[in-house]
Amino acid sequence: MPYIGRDTDKISNVEVLDNITFDGSSSYTLQKGGSNFTPSSANTLLVSIDGVVQAGNFTVSGSTIDFGTAVAGTYTCDFILHYGIGLITTVSDGTVTTAKLADSSVSLAKLTATGTKDATTFLRGDNTFASAGTQAVLGTKTQQSTGSVNVVTSGTTVFGDICGGNIVYTPSSNSSKLIVTVSTGLGAVNFANDIGYGLALSLSQSGGLSVTNDRRSLYGWFGGITSAYGNDMTMVKVYDNSSTNQITVTGKGYIYSEGSSATVSFAEASLTLLEVTA
Repeated sequence: MPYIGRDTDKISNVEVLDNITFDGSSSYTLQKGGSNFTPSSANTLLVSIDGVVQAGNFTVSGSTIDFGTAVAGTYTCDFILHYGIGLITTVSDGTVTTAKLADSSVSLAKLTATGTKDATTFLRGDNTFASAGTQAVLGTKTQQSTGSVNVVTSGTTVFGDICGGNIVYTPSSNSSKLIVTVSTGLGAVNFANDIGYGLALSLSQSGGLSVTNDRRSLYGWFGGITSAYGNDMTMVKVYDNSSTNQITVTGKGYIYSEGSSATVSFAEASLTLLEVTA
């Protein structure tokens, strides 16, 4: 009668082991492809010796099979078959595909990576766990009233603190990034000759940063206007910190005049320091 059930060519749990060369001993090492092989149990093996199938008359320990009596070298091993456990056995290398895995089935415990895995780390592309980094606003100084920077000598640049004070802070790491922002509204601009004005930052740190009047924005008015108002200004600068010594940051306005008696008024100036650690 025809066979009813699973196609026999789809049953792939039968493994053919290497034949044993008998030498008069009672125990031998099971191998597959020249490598030691550990079967599921003695009950999952079929061994044929000189055309007689052996079953239940031997024991197995690890990869060793013991027949309980000496097997003469004149005997021939015809075959050894391993049937695993039922229809389930160890899958072959490289046969489990992505589609076979259920979504979210691989946990962190199954990953091989260096570093410490916890709520504060992430897995990088080089298979290491690293800190995601932290950031915090470390301090602000805000001046709500109008401040002015004046110049009375032609051809000179004058810097003035427009933020009502400094931010003094001790960095948590000598390799962190310091992001500094100074911004301001602009009040009256009074002059009789060509001038330029803008924002600047000053940083000082013992054994580390030393930046004086770092100008990053420039605005100009030219010739003959005695009073005017400009737009708000913002300057953002990233500094590479190199020390955990205390740092002092100052936000400044500046003015350059071709003539004399020039004045720029800054309103509601603010200074912000942000440290980002890797």
